[in-house]
Amino acid sequence: MIPDDVVEEVRAAADIVDIIGEFVPLKKAGREFKANCPFHEERTPSFYVVPDKGFYKCFGCGKSGDVFSFVMERMGLDFVEAVKHVAARSGVEVREVGRRSEEDDPHRILYEINAFARTWFRERLLDEREGARARAYLQGRGVGPEVAERFGLGWAPDEWRALRDAAAKHGFDEALLLEVGLLGTSDRASEPYDRFRARVIFPIETVSGRTVAFGGRILEAERKDTPKYLNSPESPIYQKGRILYGLSWARHAIRRAEAALVVEGYMDVVSLAAHGVEHVVAPLGTALTPEQAKLLGRYATRVVLLFDSDEAGLRATFRAGDTLLEAGLHPAVVTLPPDEDPDTVVRAGGAEALMGYVDQAVDVLDRKLQILEEKDYFSSIERTREAVDRLLPTLRAAADPALRDIYIAKVAERTGVRRETLEAELAARRASARSGPASPRKESPRAAPDRSALMKLGAERTLLLLMLRNPEFVERAGERLGPEDFVDPAYRAIFLALLQDPELRAPPAGMDVVAAKRLEELLDDPEELVHAGRVFEDAVARIRVAALDRRLLELDRLLEAAVEEEEKRRLAEEKMRISRERRALRPDDWTTTARKLRNERT
Repeated sequence: MIPDDVVEEVRAAADIVDIIGEFVPLKKAGREFKANCPFHEERTPSFYVVPDKGFYKCFGCGKSGDVFSFVMERMGLDFVEAVKHVAARSGVEVREVGRRSEEDDPHRILYEINAFARTWFRERLLDEREGARARAYLQGRGVGPEVAERFGLGWAPDEWRALRDAAAKHGFDEALLLEVGLLGTSDRASEPYDRFRARVIFPIETVSGRTVAFGGRILEAERKDTPKYLNSPESPIYQKGRILYGLSWARHAIRRAEAALVVEGYMDVVSLAAHGVEHVVAPLGTALTPEQAKLLGRYATRVVLLFDSDEAGLRATFRAGDTLLEAGLHPAVVTLPPDEDPDTVVRAGGAEALMGYVDQAVDVLDRKLQILEEKDYFSSIERTREAVDRLLPTLRAAADPALRDIYIAKVAERTGVRRETLEAELAARRASARSGPASPRKESPRAAPDRSALMKLGAERTLLLLMLRNPEFVERAGERLGPEDFVDPAYRAIFLALLQDPELRAPPAGMDVVAAKRLEELLDDPEELVHAGRVFEDAVARIRVAALDRRLLELDRLLEAAVEEEEKRRLAEEKMRISRERRALRPDDWTTTARKLRNERT
């Protein structure tokens, strides 16, 4: 049999219009498609396909069903064969397994908890009193009730345990709410609390429509001391690098448009959809990943990037462009006017205004060349050499041989560097990359050559060196660590400064004297760090383990002092959870704190 989740993935990925259209000449009729029924003779079309709902119906003979039942009926296949046929057309790999019961899914309860929370947030938004401010905010952003319902938008009231109490009444275990990130903990709080408070809630779905996480946005002009967006942490059912926000709603529109628009955040997706631009998705607070690029490739080969046009936005645009090129896709870049974003453009001028800019999108390499031209990079030999270095990653990323050939020809023409020279440099860099992590020696994945450097420099210093030398590591580190994870105050200050400016190359104004001196030392440090990706993972794991060990020691002290049984139970549960997280990281226990903890326990 084919597992239910795979069947749902195939159903979600399938474009019912494309598949039925292979057998029936469909014509668009509003938001539906119609044709003469393929199951009985008729002169007037009474057969309708409804892509948004994923079904067809003939009002003449009464035949109706989904994409699988159509294929079964039309091609004479059984259900498994029909699923496989549709999967092959939709780019989904199908596996068959032995029959199993629903209870065998170890994460079923986590999906149920998220489904409950989604409904609860939705009810708060619709509540006449509780959701009034949130509804007014959404209406002001052009998001009416119909669009809010379509995306399942909700509201988290400004209370510390409203969701926690509601979930308890339904019998949901508090530890599981912590596991999916609906509750949070801190050293300052005596008990778990609602993670999302006073925020508009955006449910995050898989392509098949299962809710796996949430994003929350504060209302305008409120809580200026807190981040605008707050997202669920990763969990057993949620890995943010494998999901695109809005894809469960946009996939059919992307197929029909033969292009995907990629914006920066939830609100952009919802706002554009509210104004009729439906082939739009967003990454989930991180740089676009290879998995997300592959996901987009199921539906279209052309991807249009609509990120901010400031320095940070351009860096994100070109990183995403290279990732898309590596997946064999063709990225283009939209340039919006200064201080504008997709949301402001579509609210001011509607879909036509935004699509006017989209129609002027240029290939990602052309946009790079434009920016280098604007910054006068071709004015001297030295600057031209720098320009070539900035262009080579995009040439190297292009997986499509024909597109790479066009890119090389264009860069050769613009820079005056011979084609043969560019190809030789690309080959040399590919060989250098292959000689890195893919060492021919048989060694453990953790036996990186820079282990001695990591031990000598310390995990915090090593991580900061990597972040200073490669801005991509800044974003990756920011996703997995917080300033509180750093023991050294100077390194903590440098970490914060890098999060604010990934291109930091000098101490910023106002930085502490000690931190500034440390930063200058790091910038001048000659230590060579090879196998950077592996060293990064090791350093992050060690820093995180040290932080968890500190918390475990603190929990031991709190447990010894606790008197109330309820307090002891809560502390013991937190200790078990942190111990599980620590074991999952599995670095060698070389940190001072870890050794101290081990000695105390023996």
